[in-house]
Amino acid sequence: MNRTIRKLLTLLGPLLLVLLGAPALQGTAAAAAPPAGQATRYTMTAFTNSSESNMYVYDSPDATGFTLRKGPAYTPPSGLIRDPSIFKHTDGFYYITYTTNWTGNTIGFARSADRVNWTFMYNYTIPISGLTRTWAPEWFVDSDGSVNIIVSLTAASTATHFTAYKITATNSALTTWSAPTQLSGIGPNYIDTFVVKVDSTYHAFTKNETTKYIEYATASSLTGPYTFKKTGNWAGFGDWVEGPALVQLDNGGWRIYYDGYRAGKYWYSDSYDNFATWTTPTEVPGLTGFIRHATVLKETVSGGVTTPTNTTRSLQSVNFPDRYAVVRSDSLGYIDPVSASSSTAVKQGATFTVVPGLADANCYSFRDSSGRYLRHWDFRVRFDSSNGTDTFKKDATYCARPGTASGSVSLESYNYPGRYLRHYNYALRVDLYQNTDTFRADSSFTVVNPWA
Repeated sequence: MNRTIRKLLTLLGPLLLVLLGAPALQGTAAAAAPPAGQATRYTMTAFTNSSESNMYVYDSPDATGFTLRKGPAYTPPSGLIRDPSIFKHTDGFYYITYTTNWTGNTIGFARSADRVNWTFMYNYTIPISGLTRTWAPEWFVDSDGSVNIIVSLTAASTATHFTAYKITATNSALTTWSAPTQLSGIGPNYIDTFVVKVDSTYHAFTKNETTKYIEYATASSLTGPYTFKKTGNWAGFGDWVEGPALVQLDNGGWRIYYDGYRAGKYWYSDSYDNFATWTTPTEVPGLTGFIRHATVLKETVSGGVTTPTNTTRSLQSVNFPDRYAVVRSDSLGYIDPVSASSSTAVKQGATFTVVPGLADANCYSFRDSSGRYLRHWDFRVRFDSSNGTDTFKKDATYCARPGTASGSVSLESYNYPGRYLRHYNYALRVDLYQNTDTFRADSSFTVVNPWA
């Protein structure tokens, strides 16, 4: 986004964002990130290009950079484990349901106490006569607490004419299920239906098997009738894509993951306006080309990275420990050498007051001695006085994630999730996460005693 447009956005706010087609952060909670002592954890389960019979488990603090926790983590006693969908039940266990084979009428179940060690439970037969394929089961827990599975079924002789159905657990052990009910309005020939509920509306993302696009429909009831709102390449996801899975981010936005199976890539994209527009698709770092049809579970867990607020601190580069984040006379941010022999002005430029985040009090903002805030502008870091707009507050807010060194922190942009404060040629920027040791080191800082 160029400088002229950013000035217009600052002056005119969210309305202009919508007119320009850029995603605006609307309806975001004042403090969506977990409080001190807690952290967000995103757990991903997926099968892979290398095996349809093994499930891999990853997790992430930010829904962007995922770390392998175990792989393979689960192999069923027979058959396949395609399309594993994960959720956490009220009994404290994690459950997956999955496609057991290319043909047949069953879905599989397994559970785990720790997300990495799984125990097979059973295969469940969908009680519909003549089924030839039973694919892509997805958990959906409704606002009334009911546990449901949305599954794609067909009785066709070939892999076509799928229709979405719902089954609902009739006991807390998840071993007995209601009769299947079709999701009215979705099908035939739609597969991989994934549903989320926002307020009283059900939002379904589903693959059109004819056009190979992910389409979007809404309903006032889980079973419909659904009305398609967007078809074709409405969101810029492209064609020959499948397996949509959504999760909500800490800043209130929604992220969709999907499988670009023809291109052999795995993508994500974000929306901040009730699913109307989406950011340019980005490959999932480190996993694109390897994982297939994943789902992601969001939880709040103990731990996380915190630093005291309303105190003065300096930010020391992890991989250039003689350099610190500074503001120079041009109002831009850099990492520069600072030492005991440095001038008072240099020490002052490397000292900031850490305050609760302007856009989210559970994140952080950094203010220099003249009252200016560390913020990004065209992804370059600079220091500006607050103009009181929502755009400025979001630009100046960073959420803490674990850094590469013990006790260090990485600072994720609040309004551009997946972008981190990092140095490049000693200039400070907010750049998209890269699955490299260099990037992780460049984006890690130690919060230390102030120089001034």
